[in-house]
Amino acid sequence: MQTFRLQRNPDGPDRLEVPLRGRALLAHPMYNKGTAFTAEERRGFGLEGMLPERTSSGEVQRKRTYQAIVRKDDPIERYIGLAALQDRNEVLFYQLLQEHLDEFLPIVYTPTVGQACKKYSHIFRRGRGLWITPRDKGRIDEILGNAPYDDARLIVVTDNERILGLGDLGAGGMGIPIGKLALYTVAAGIHPSQCLPISLDVGTDNEALLNDELYVGFREKRLRGEAYDELVEEFIQAVKRRFPKALLQWEDFKKANAFRLLDRYADRLLSFNDDIQGTAAVTLAGVMAGCRILGQSAAEQRVLILGGGAAGIGIARQLREWLRRDGVEGEALTRAIAVLDSKGLIIDDGSISDEHKKDFAWRPEDAKAIGIDPEGDKGLETVVAALKPTVLLGTSGQPGIFTREVIESMQAGAERPIILPISNPTANTEARPEDLIHWTKGRALVATGSPFDPVEYEGETHEIAQGNNVYIFPGVGLGALAVEARSISDRLFTVAAESLAECISQADLDKGRLYPQMSGLRDITRHIALTVARACIEDGLAEEPVGGIEAAVDHLMWEPEYPEMVPV
Repeated sequence: MQTFRLQRNPDGPDRLEVPLRGRALLAHPMYNKGTAFTAEERRGFGLEGMLPERTSSGEVQRKRTYQAIVRKDDPIERYIGLAALQDRNEVLFYQLLQEHLDEFLPIVYTPTVGQACKKYSHIFRRGRGLWITPRDKGRIDEILGNAPYDDARLIVVTDNERILGLGDLGAGGMGIPIGKLALYTVAAGIHPSQCLPISLDVGTDNEALLNDELYVGFREKRLRGEAYDELVEEFIQAVKRRFPKALLQWEDFKKANAFRLLDRYADRLLSFNDDIQGTAAVTLAGVMAGCRILGQSAAEQRVLILGGGAAGIGIARQLREWLRRDGVEGEALTRAIAVLDSKGLIIDDGSISDEHKKDFAWRPEDAKAIGIDPEGDKGLETVVAALKPTVLLGTSGQPGIFTREVIESMQAGAERPIILPISNPTANTEARPEDLIHWTKGRALVATGSPFDPVEYEGETHEIAQGNNVYIFPGVGLGALAVEARSISDRLFTVAAESLAECISQADLDKGRLYPQMSGLRDITRHIALTVARACIEDGLAEEPVGGIEAAVDHLMWEPEYPEMVPV
């Protein structure tokens, strides 16, 4: 591992000590400036003759590279082009991504990243991050020693079993940690040298991958049970030894492992699960925004969540805390949140095997009280008609399941329903925003998990905001790292959701937007980070940093600019 010797300078260019020369320097993505190397740098680093004569400004480099990317019509080809840029010049990559965030966010993350993960073995060009397989048991610490830099502060790890709504994608799931860390850098300014994507490549049960001669991953059935737990335990111990200041983000683990690992390691390692906690917080923020538009309180809401997996139960946990803070307790709290899994409304009939679902199971008598037969039909249409929800959330991954009949039934009990079909990628969304707006005659407040175009209805434009986790996880991570928090509690995600809801302008609310403009992402992330950092200190999870919270947060927020380079 290398030590990345970057000296921060708030009043001018950062200063970087560079141990490389010539071709090795041009081949290193964190040091390479391409045609932006000055004549003096070319002489000092042995680059003369290796680049065209003319030095390009950053603006010219971005213009040239942008034209090369957008010349490609296929989103996957744009993904490949951006990945290649990241592999040769990271500063230019982040400049371009930051400058064209609205355009390129759907490429480096949902929805295009899902297709890239599916095709990963067929488009593989260059390794990034680390892979750990069952064959590495007993030497995971040694594997982590092969990380490119010795000061990883952010680790995003996946075992690839539940990639977005696409399921088990084996080694292809690595696209998710890479994409999430790119967003950490864009939104929170965490330096790329401090970001480490990791795949726990424990095999796959995807037969198509196992039979694909081009598949690059561990070609065995997925590791499970005690052997899986032992591998994860060794991995956690190695992370704590190699990177004691790192925050670890669990990403796209299947629900049983997701909850189990989150609970097991929450107090042993600074960590959180974005699918459970990040998705919950961004969804809660959207519901809060909807209530602001309607002038309603939390206590006036009846929420139906379709999907009993990690995301659905995570959302239910956050919503329950929000309702409690508004004074909702007891039987009213139970009836305020209904979670439906593949069997319908979750009812405590003694047959629930998933521990994470039990907290949100209705008693049979509560179901009967609103007209639902616990032994009969407990499906979506029946529950909507009985519960009369004001808020409908979709985490099921079942495209089109929010039918016209369901939505019209909902609107009969809620004149302006809040509807968030947040499953992604786009093909998995529970309903198209255009349909939701038309079925409710323009009355619904809609946000989605994937990007959609605005909807025109009777001369009015309805902007469809994307409930993207990028609004939440960078701010939580930045705030926790700034104060060197010891752990991350659920409350931090609640305050993050509140902070995000505060960032939505009145002009956006007037347009029915449930999330702020993505162009303000960096400012939003800083605002959330400050709130999270203060909450960490208030809750005894961290101490006040020397120089104060704002200085600690701002110190971590790197701007992608070429540094002054000096040879080592």
